[in-house]
Amino acid sequence: MAFALLDQIRSIFDGDPGVRKVADDPVLSAELLMLFRMILADGSVSESEMVAFRRICKEAFGIPESSIDSVIEYLNEFGYETNGSQAVALFRDLDLERRKQLARHMAEIAKADSQLAETEVRLLRRTLDLLDISPVDVVKPEE
Repeated sequence: MAFALLDQIRSIFDGDPGVRKVADDPVLSAELLMLFRMILADGSVSESEMVAFRRICKEAFGIPESSIDSVIEYLNEFGYETNGSQAVALFRDLDLERRKQLARHMAEIAKADSQLAETEVRLLRRTLDLLDISPVDVVKPEE
């Protein structure tokens, strides 16, 4: 109980720990921006896409559930400075498995609402081309 209170007090002075984590990691920021762009690709934000985004944030990146709204706000405020090509450029030099992870997460977001829009397909295809990843790698289970 005392530790939770100390964490809350520190959060007030230091900022949200999830936002700090994202702000301190340009690759993580870029990935979350790409996922958010996938959510917006079809012109609407569905609840199922947001559920998938929140789950990826929590499970893949260890962002606490209590921080996700603040992380989204951070991405909205600072994400306008980075376009999709700039975000993907951060991934080009990363190992193949890390690039595949980005593509899988994007595909998961796109499929979350059970309606794969042409704009989502184009964004995913363009990202796969930029990352030099085969579409087979996205649908193939992780080894």
